[in-house]
Amino acid sequence: MAWTNPLTFMQQVRAETAKVSWPTRREVGVSTIMVLVLTGLTAVFFFAVDLLIRTGLGALLGFVS
Repeated sequence: MAWTNPLTFMQQVRAETAKVSWPTRREVGVSTIMVLVLTGLTAVFFFAVDLLIRTGLGALLGFVS
C-alpha cells in the first residue's frame, strides 16, 4: 500500500467532494415525504396481512378444538 502525504490526501478529498451533486432542499423534502408515505403504506399492508393470517388461523384452530 502506497503512503500518501496527509496534505495531498486532504486536497484530493476536497476535490472529490466538489464533484458531488448535492440535492436541493426541495428534493430532500419530496424524498422525505415519499419515504414517510411509503413506510405508512407498508405498515398498513403488513397490518392487514397479519390480521388476515391471525383471523384465518384463529378460525382454523377454533374449528379443530
